Amino acid sequence: MMLLPLAGAVFNMAFGKKLKRPLAGVIASLFVAASFVLAVITWLGLLSKASNQRVFNYTLFNWISAGNLHLNFGAYVDPLSVTMVLFVTGISALIHFYSIGYMGHDERFSTFFIYLNLFVFAMLVLVLSGNFVFTFLGWEGVGATSYWLIAFWFERPTAAAAGKKAFIVNRIGDFGYLMAVFLLFNYLGTLSYSQVFSGVGNLSHGTVVAIALLFFVGAIGKSAQLPLFVWLVDAMEGPTPVSALIHAATMVTAGVYLMARIAPILHLTAGVGTIVAYVGAITAFVAAMAATSQTDIKKVLAYSTVSQLGYMFLGIGTGQYIAAIFLMVTHAFYKALLFLGAGSVIHGMHDEQNIKRMGALRKFMPVTAVTFIVAWLSIAGFPPFSGFFSKGDVLAGAYEKSVILWVIGAVSAILTAYYMGREVYLVFFGKQRFDPAVKVHESPKVMTVPLYILAILSAFGGALDLPISHLRFLEDWLTPVFAHSLAPSTISSATRFVLGATDGVLAAIGIAIASSLWIKSASRPAAEPAFLAAGWGIDRFYDRAISRSSTRLSQFFSTVIEVKVVDGATMSVASLVGLVGKYVRKVQSGYIRNYALYISVGALLILGYFLTRVGA
Repeated sequence: MMLLPLAGAVFNMAFGKKLKRPLAGVIASLFVAASFVLAVITWLGLLSKASNQRVFNYTLFNWISAGNLHLNFGAYVDPLSVTMVLFVTGISALIHFYSIGYMGHDERFSTFFIYLNLFVFAMLVLVLSGNFVFTFLGWEGVGATSYWLIAFWFERPTAAAAGKKAFIVNRIGDFGYLMAVFLLFNYLGTLSYSQVFSGVGNLSHGTVVAIALLFFVGAIGKSAQLPLFVWLVDAMEGPTPVSALIHAATMVTAGVYLMARIAPILHLTAGVGTIVAYVGAITAFVAAMAATSQTDIKKVLAYSTVSQLGYMFLGIGTGQYIAAIFLMVTHAFYKALLFLGAGSVIHGMHDEQNIKRMGALRKFMPVTAVTFIVAWLSIAGFPPFSGFFSKGDVLAGAYEKSVILWVIGAVSAILTAYYMGREVYLVFFGKQRFDPAVKVHESPKVMTVPLYILAILSAFGGALDLPISHLRFLEDWLTPVFAHSLAPSTISSATRFVLGATDGVLAAIGIAIASSLWIKSASRPAAEPAFLAAGWGIDRFYDRAISRSSTRLSQFFSTVIEVKVVDGATMSVASLVGLVGKYVRKVQSGYIRNYALYISVGALLILGYFLTRVGA
């Protein structure tokens, strides 16, 4: 199943441009769909095994042998990797089919699907790896393909800049990942998951803390947490299916997956878990606040993704790994639906993305409107939609860890329901604010069918792990993976029920505020402060403090250090050599009588030296 998306990409590289327009996209989509089918078969095979026998490390061949380093090429299959593969391939297949309609008129149609297939292949390599080096191969693969996809419309300066930003910012996180890998190999002499996790307990506490923190730096970059989230906001410059793929099912979940995979390491470092939890909670709040003032339909969703990823890290940091994975899965459902719904709106509005220039679209695009509202209620955590159960589990874990963490998460939950409600009302309700001459239309079936499927998953995805005895399917499935790494639950059933009811109230409060402010009005300056519209000014700060200062430093080195110091020193040496040569070359006159004189003088000097020595 890992190689099928790669096969689709290779096929389109060879024949894609020769095929008629939709066929290249159909073939690429079928390869990913086939990968999903194989993932389901693998899941059923694991499900038939006893819970303690659901780990298979398949080796195809020896990949690297250098000194003590021995790495195999194969697949590490366990409940966690299969869970990732199921939603990655499933959601990606829907996005592929959707892209057939959305990208139907693009000149580089087949190239787009080559990139999509390679992106999915890289993600599967990442989650199916049995060692940290092979994981890094997929880690860098999604980084490279995301650069191609975000900057797909490279003729647009903003898209080209966004692609470069994503590539550069992620390199910062990669440094942390590599340093952690180097430490592991230095102290343990191995990089395979099974051997690392069995031996990490023998390391000193400081070494384990360093390894965990460095891996977290890598996760911060890939999963867009503070202070490295700025690339993900600009990633919306790519085609909307790319946004759905990156934000929902692939690249940004890689960091969360990594932190879940290294749970045996995090389990030994409670302090690192606390740091992870607070970074996640603060990121969720900061991004949610920024989302409340955006006017671009996709930018609201971009900040929303950053915020929801913060919730996942909150779950990881509190030791609630299953809750974090549960939220990751349901988030894939409703965030893919939100982005594809936004793409449907943009398609129907002929590339308009400003929500202040929309309004009343439910009359023209009923399917998009209904499915988008389902996604809104789910991400808002409104019962009984899927987000209510998954986000509720994370918040319950946060409450056990720290009331402060729960308060930050609760406020962010209200903000989530509010900013998504604002977007829904400005886009689909109120008065028509676009030119009546614009022929707004519903999207074709190839785009709306994925919306229907994702709406069903968003609405009922909570059934994967209901808070009822014998219905905790995901918990029973994943518990053997995390074993003793899971934080034990100490809150009573009554407290958990109260927390769940509170979650529903928080969602209702956010929806009520959005309704009171935006259902009849499209202009609320007091509710849209400029500093939030600018993302708290964080991107501007980076531009001035890092980007421009680095540019000025480079200019100083170019015009002063390079020209005056380096070139000046080089030219001074050259001038000195030239000056010496000017006078020394007079010795080479070409006259034999001069050379005879030099020899005579030399001989006299030598003779005088020896005579002097004899006299002494």
